[in-house]
Amino acid sequence: MSVKGRGLDPRFMQELKFKNNIVDVIGGYASLDRKGNTHWACCPFHHEKTASFAVNESEQFYHCFGCGASGDVVKFVQEIESTDFMGAVRILASRAKMEVPESNFDTEQAVLAKKKRDQMAAIMLDTAKFYLSNLYSGDKRADAHLQYISNRKLTPTTVKRFGIGASLDFFSLPDYLAGKGYSRENLLDTGVLTETKNGKLVDSQGGRLIFPIINAMDEVVAFGGRLLEKADFAKYKNTKETVLFNKSKTLYNINLLKKLKREQTIKDVIFVEGYMDTISLYQAGFKNVVASMGTALTKEQARLVKRYSDNVLISYDGDFAGQKNTLRGLEILKSEGLNVRVVPLPEGADPDDVVKQGKDAYQKCLDDALPLIDYKLLSLEKKYDLSRLEEKRKYLKEALKIVKEAESESVKEELLKGLREKTGITYQSLERDLNSIKKDEKKETVEIVVPDIRETSGELSVTDKAARFVLAAKLFSQKYAKDFDLSTIDFSSSVHKIIAEYVVERERENERIRPSELFEILDESCPEFNEILDLNYEDKLSGEVGEKFFLDSVKILQKQDLERKIESMNLAYRDETDAEKRKELAKQISELILKNKKLK
Repeated sequence: MSVKGRGLDPRFMQELKFKNNIVDVIGGYASLDRKGNTHWACCPFHHEKTASFAVNESEQFYHCFGCGASGDVVKFVQEIESTDFMGAVRILASRAKMEVPESNFDTEQAVLAKKKRDQMAAIMLDTAKFYLSNLYSGDKRADAHLQYISNRKLTPTTVKRFGIGASLDFFSLPDYLAGKGYSRENLLDTGVLTETKNGKLVDSQGGRLIFPIINAMDEVVAFGGRLLEKADFAKYKNTKETVLFNKSKTLYNINLLKKLKREQTIKDVIFVEGYMDTISLYQAGFKNVVASMGTALTKEQARLVKRYSDNVLISYDGDFAGQKNTLRGLEILKSEGLNVRVVPLPEGADPDDVVKQGKDAYQKCLDDALPLIDYKLLSLEKKYDLSRLEEKRKYLKEALKIVKEAESESVKEELLKGLREKTGITYQSLERDLNSIKKDEKKETVEIVVPDIRETSGELSVTDKAARFVLAAKLFSQKYAKDFDLSTIDFSSSVHKIIAEYVVERERENERIRPSELFEILDESCPEFNEILDLNYEDKLSGEVGEKFFLDSVKILQKQDLERKIESMNLAYRDETDAEKRKELAKQISELILKNKKLK
């Protein structure tokens, strides 16, 4: 167990947390419901239907009784914004209009890393401005870019809002950035420039129409480029992944979606595949849109969008090519607790094609969105020719497995009726086949699960349970624990030792015990501390039952201490050769054994 070594100025951190009330900060990401002294929400870090995420305003920390996630306001921002500790500090400092005293507490390594990141971010911003200025520079080489924008019917306001720009050649950007004094290493690390075989720097997006990719913090982190002429290589290309840009954790237009959330409640978020679909829908008034940029959806993207809404509308191109990957992505969204519906589009059309016909045309598609399970059945139907007996049987076998996933019996009944209409098989036969699938799978489950249960017997020991209860009672200032001196217990766990030392020090100085302060002392991930926090739920620590459990737990820990001492002294007695010393050891051992018996 190690202690965090951030070297932070305690006064700065104290002021930062004072100016960032944890309830106000978390309330910007999750809907909090106050009950008594605690604010509750569905956990933003895992899928749940019943709120088990608690925010303790008086002690300024959060804890999820479902997944165990816990921390102070800095840790919350660190996790929810997918940033490091210093990134979270800077976000909170900006929110509180405080200046971060970098030199006071950054290590040399952290200073260098921040300097490099800041340099890369500056390069990205300057590059975005350069591309945008190219577009309206009057240079004839930008005519093709402007014509493309005109053909797609994008307004100047839209172009500016999304920062769309133009790369006119391969060499003007390297010259421009070199004139800014940026290092060759940083220019290459951003991905905006690449190096030729002869060592010359070139624009990695040379000649393309440019789409800046901006994160939720309004930083330009990457660029997407579109070819304007036919060629043998990719029509669209992104700059490489860097310390600023991780494609699996990024969504196009997430910055404007975040701004929208500040203005209104977002009922649902529309997922599209590419830049132009996003921009066209946004311009038409559908501002609640993001793009996965053509990649398979990831858990990180699902968690990112869940910050803005629990409801997702998938609006991919209107063909069923690559539907296996699409379905896999939809399952990821569903597994993260999102309500997923799929927007049906005309065969071969994309959202941009439909919205060109007018806002109402696309809105009708949204209104006709299918629940995920219906879309899966529709996708399956496209695979088979139901006029052929053999293919119909294969379709039914797979379709019934999908129906089995339905969350209610009424939905299953409705879906079975749909299968009856498509296949001509009686409802009773379909229902029997569905039930037989369920029975078969139950048998398989028993065979698989039983060995796992036998193998995993890693329950907490009695002493571990006792230690956690005693520490929880002290941390949350239970009256019955007030007079007990933790320094009398020699805890075996290093985590428990650190917590006990913190409590003892606070009591010695007659200062208030604040569990949230331990998040600055313990390691980033500390399951043992989280499990102690779990005990502060409902009435586990309070009342006569809590007091009795505390007294019993203290005896268990004292007994463990005595047994440890007895064992140690027995070893010393065995190795001692001096008769007088052996006699003294024997006396001490007898006294400890008697004391141990009294504890029983």
